[in-house]
Amino acid sequence: MSKPIYIYKLVSFSPPFPDPPPATLPLSELDVASGFIHLSTVPRTLKRFFAEDPHVTILRIEYSVVEKEIQWEDSKGEVPGEVGGEGMFPHIYNRGLRGEEIESVTVWERNGNWDEALEKAESWLVY
Repeated sequence: MSKPIYIYKLVSFSPPFPDPPPATLPLSELDVASGFIHLSTVPRTLKRFFAEDPHVTILRIEYSVVEKEIQWEDSKGEVPGEVGGEGMFPHIYNRGLRGEEIESVTVWERNGNWDEALEKAESWLVY
């Protein structure tokens, strides 16, 4: 896979995401426990880790802005891999995500499953 255009941070909807974003976003419990920011290319992460959430906030980040800090690894950060490789996810270590790095924000609603939201967001969800 070639380099993505965008990568994404999925955030539980509650509480709603602030507008404008803060200078540095607080790390999620998972990010703190893992020692890195979990980023994604979305569909698999959405369906696996947010399967029961009624709403999810999606932060879109231009890949070129954070590319130098990205490490592609398995979800636990234990096995390095190729950019966009099967089962590989973009991670950023040793810092929080900066508000200025967020290109846009959207909220998706799950209606039974996430397929409808993914279909509606097809033009926004660019890799």
